[in-house]
Amino acid sequence: MATKKGNSKGPSSSVIAQNKKARFEYHINETLEAGLVLAGWEVKSLRAGKAQLTDTYILVRNGEAFLLGSHIMPLNTASTHEIADPTRTRKLLLHRKEIAKIFSVTQDKGHTCVPLKLYWKRNKVKCELALVTGKQLHDKRATEKDRDWSRQKGRIMREHNKA
Repeated sequence: MATKKGNSKGPSSSVIAQNKKARFEYHINETLEAGLVLAGWEVKSLRAGKAQLTDTYILVRNGEAFLLGSHIMPLNTASTHEIADPTRTRKLLLHRKEIAKIFSVTQDKGHTCVPLKLYWKRNKVKCELALVTGKQLHDKRATEKDRDWSRQKGRIMREHNKA
């Protein structure tokens, strides 16, 4: 079977940063893809993997969507002529209908919009957004229980395959 030439990296290599806390804290109702408006030093930092999405959320203001709370650490070698703000508000590139949908859903009580991950799509940085509702304590416990059981199943299967 022939293999593809060029990109030998796996599919997970395109992910820059993930918001694992969001998957634990919220029920994900719907996901969207958005582009990001970035400065040159931010792109260099993202290539080096210096990004964090914990405690990040999406804000819709004046018909535009913004990413608040994301942290992109500037590199020492980049941005010598520019003052780099690692937590600046970054604009999201979405269609008008998508922005209207995010705005209308987030007006409901208990609903919000959070980023799930930053990733490369060809040579562009994309952000996967999710329209979510908050989980209650018993839902979080069930998630932990399922995670522990799947881990235990994996151990049992490995032990069984060795024998």
